[in-house]
Amino acid sequence: MSDPVLEASRAVIERGSRSFAAASQLLPPGQRDGAHLLYTWCRHCDDRIDRQQLGFAVPASPESPEAVLDVLVEQTSRALQGKAVSELPFKALQRVAAEYALPNAYPLAHLEGFAMDTRRTRYDVPDDTIRYSYHVAGVVGLMMAWIMGVRDEDTLDRAADLGIAFQLTNIARDVIDDARVGRVYLPENWLREEGLDHTSLADPKNRSSVARVVARVLALAEQYYASANVGIARLPTRAAWSIATARYVYRDIGTLIRLRGARAWDERVVVEPIRKLGWVLAAGADALFKSVSSGPVVTRSGLWPLPRYVRD
Repeated sequence: MSDPVLEASRAVIERGSRSFAAASQLLPPGQRDGAHLLYTWCRHCDDRIDRQQLGFAVPASPESPEAVLDVLVEQTSRALQGKAVSELPFKALQRVAAEYALPNAYPLAHLEGFAMDTRRTRYDVPDDTIRYSYHVAGVVGLMMAWIMGVRDEDTLDRAADLGIAFQLTNIARDVIDDARVGRVYLPENWLREEGLDHTSLADPKNRSSVARVVARVLALAEQYYASANVGIARLPTRAAWSIATARYVYRDIGTLIRLRGARAWDERVVVEPIRKLGWVLAAGADALFKSVSSGPVVTRSGLWPLPRYVRD
C-alpha cells in the first residue's frame, strides 16, 4: 500500500544527507521509518531558519527570521497536539510523535536552538557553545534514541552527548562559512586568547589562529564522542551498528580537520567513500561484540549537565 508521507520522507533524507541516509539503512525497518520521518521535520526547520532548501541557498524571503520561527513553533505545536497540518514536515513529525509516543518537550527543545540563531545569541564560554549544540543536535539524539526504544535516563543522556559531539564537529567544519554570514559559535573567550573576534575570524591570514581554537573545540567533542560510546554499546545490534557508523564517520571529519590544520577550510572536508566503508565495517564489529573503541570515559562527570523534561 502506498504511503505518501513516508515515501516523501525517504526522498528528503536521500537528498539531504547521504551519510545519514546510508547509516539509517542499517536500522530495523520500523526504526528506519521513524528516523526518516524525524529527519524530514528537522531538515525543514533547519532549512527555514537558514533560508535554504536541503542545505542549498534559495532566493531571499521577505519573512523575518522571527516570523519564520513563529510559524515553525505554531505548526510544530499543532502537529504534536494532533491537529490538522498540511505540510509534509509537520505531517511527518505528527506521525512519528504519535507512533512512538515522543515527548512533546523534545521537539520544542529542538526549536530553542533555532531561536538562539534567530536571537543571534553570543557564545562567551564553552558551556554556551555546548548548550547551543545540545538544542540543535543533542535533542535530535534524544529523539532518535527514543525511537529506538531507549527509556533510561543515562542512555538517553549518552544519545544527547553524541548529538552534541556531531554539532561541535559541524561547528569546526563550517566555522569560516558561518562567520561570513555573521554566525560565530566558537567560545569568545577562546577567540580572544588568539586575538580574534567576529570581524577577523574569516580573514584568511588568521587561519592558523582559527585552527588552534577549532582544535580545542574538537578536543571537547572527543569527550562527548567517548561518553556516547557507552550508550551505543547498550543498543540492540542493528541500531548500534547504524549509530556507531554515523559516529565513526562524523568523528573522522574532525580528525581530517585537525590533520589539515590551517588548510582545513580551503575546501569542504568530506569522508571519502572508501573510508566510509571502513567505518561501516568497524562499526559492525563494535555492534557485534558490544565493544567501545575510544577513550576511558564511563561516567558523565565533568560534562555539561543536561536538562530534564517532563515526558508528557
